[in-house]
Amino acid sequence: MSRPAPRIATVTGDAAGIFEAICALPIVSPHGHCDPAWWAEDAAFPDPAALIVTPDHYLFRMLHSLGVPLGEIGIGTAPADRDSAAIFRVFGRHWDAFLGTPTRMWLEHTFHEVIGVDVEFAEDTADAVHEQVAAWLRDPANRPRALFDRFGLEVLATTDPALSTLAAHETIAASGWGGRIVPTFRPDDLIDPARPGHPEAIRTLAEMTDTDVTTHAGFLDAIRARRAAFRARGATATDHDVPRLMTAWLPRAEIEALHARARTGDLSSGEAAAFHGHMLTEMAQMAADDGMVMQIHAGSTRSTNRALADRFGPDMGADIPRATNWVEGLDALLNRVGNDPRFRLIVFTLDEGAYARELAPMAGHWPALRLGPPWWFHDSLNGIRRYFDRVVETAGYRNLAGFNDDTRAFLSIPARHDLWRRGVALHLADQIGRGVLRRADADRIAPLLARDLAIEAYRLGDR
Repeated sequence: MSRPAPRIATVTGDAAGIFEAICALPIVSPHGHCDPAWWAEDAAFPDPAALIVTPDHYLFRMLHSLGVPLGEIGIGTAPADRDSAAIFRVFGRHWDAFLGTPTRMWLEHTFHEVIGVDVEFAEDTADAVHEQVAAWLRDPANRPRALFDRFGLEVLATTDPALSTLAAHETIAASGWGGRIVPTFRPDDLIDPARPGHPEAIRTLAEMTDTDVTTHAGFLDAIRARRAAFRARGATATDHDVPRLMTAWLPRAEIEALHARARTGDLSSGEAAAFHGHMLTEMAQMAADDGMVMQIHAGSTRSTNRALADRFGPDMGADIPRATNWVEGLDALLNRVGNDPRFRLIVFTLDEGAYARELAPMAGHWPALRLGPPWWFHDSLNGIRRYFDRVVETAGYRNLAGFNDDTRAFLSIPARHDLWRRGVALHLADQIGRGVLRRADADRIAPLLARDLAIEAYRLGDR
């Protein structure tokens, strides 16, 4: 039986020719949330539900919106108590709810192109699809390292807490396997007093680095030591989750006083915001000094469904976009290091209105700034089209950071890059049709957007 064809963006005419030239380029995944232990251990992935359904907030947020109790798909349940096939049946019963969404496109690609499922997923085929996926997972040819090579991945960056021992990355490096997996430095727990456990994180930092962090200067030295440890394992970037964007540069006496109280968790919400704003600028200064690329993801209101957060914790699909003032929010940071040729900042927004209003003009001016691709809710065919329409005329192409998939769903990486490359081809063909670009221009720009800008923006070629 021939497997069904995924429903994906159709490219014809100039778009088809442009896509043909870039569709098989190596995949660069410079920012994401895959677990490095997958490649350190190279063990078989878990059962189909644990791999595809349970960890994917794109899926369970939609199911929750339809009244499906999260417990029915294994959320909050010990792995040993989950019924993978039953979870797939629930998923299949609501499969039509995903029509029109990028999730449906990604999953159809995963089922049919990656795994080779030969029937359409639906309520009445859920058991058959589950068995085909389970059989595929049992095949040693489908373990993480083999799939990394099969997917044509050139490099993949994970995102790791600043206090990570990086043991998985050490194991990968010692294994002799040739795949390039690099960490990304995520210091939110150390620099944002609003995060739970902030004083404990500072104490752990002191122990890990054998550094006196009772002064702010010592605290900064300890963070520099952790950044150096990440760079030693191949890291080229840092990542920062910033729900409410504000940067600052405080007088030394003021930041020392705030630091002393942050160590005991004794800051008001306003003081915590000021401390975090200052620390973001400190991170930018460190990035200029050590060459690591700084990423800021801003504009997500976290855990808006408090009942789910109380029961299951964060990342339960209730994070919602909010408007962000990038001009004021980055003022202190950019006016300190935005003109420094050593500094590189890549920004991501959930506020699409900011593309044309603020971010494209800013990227078209500040030498340090690059625009990340459509993020999260906007990583879709129409989101890609809106992004290009709103940023290119002001920022151009060279001030973009290419594409990253920003995913925990490893099997979806080929689908996400395929959709991006189709979106690139459609955009460039439209530019040709309107007389904005010549075909030769489009042919030069396409591989930049598909691969090369990500390598350059993240300094992944500097090794």
